[in-house]
Amino acid sequence: MFVYEKFNPGNFYHVYNHAVGKDNLFTSHENYLFFLNRYDKYLSSIFKTFAYCLMPNHFHILIQVRDEKELRASFATVNFEIDFHKFIMQKLSNFLNSYAKAFNKQQSRKGALFVDYTKRKEITNDFYFTRVVNYIHQNAVLHGFCKTAADWDYSSYNSIITLNKPSKLERNKIFDWFGGIEQFVSFHQENRFLDDEIDFH
Repeated sequence: MFVYEKFNPGNFYHVYNHAVGKDNLFTSHENYLFFLNRYDKYLSSIFKTFAYCLMPNHFHILIQVRDEKELRASFATVNFEIDFHKFIMQKLSNFLNSYAKAFNKQQSRKGALFVDYTKRKEITNDFYFTRVVNYIHQNAVLHGFCKTAADWDYSSYNSIITLNKPSKLERNKIFDWFGGIEQFVSFHQENRFLDDEIDFH
């Protein structure tokens, strides 16, 4: 089922999109890194990022829209009263278009890369937040690419638990949520298939 929920300041969302048809979004390690770099450039001033997973043909990201004060400070000329959601969607579209153009050029490819509309589902309760974090980090396991979340290089799981490297993820808030790094790791180890029946697509 398609989910078209409006973005609002301060709210949490599970954001996801898929390549058109049977195409892939990523064909090399460099593609994954470039996607993350584009994301940082276009969206870090708008979203706080809690979790992500990039799969060959789709992606999942758990974000919180920055509060109105932060957004006004970063985008002083924008009239958010007109249509805040439209502003966010345009920034998201700019990000995806930037990646698609570069990918198409690299692959000598033409046409749309992503399906038309990026889906998003608002996170409205604590239980669902926990399930989404786990679902995102287990995505490669659920799709049969690896056996544990730690085995997949293109999710936020290893970035979160690698404390000796800086991260733009909301690492401390994630640890606070789960009760610490040990609890975060053990939860993922104990709930590898907790949400394999949930259809987020």
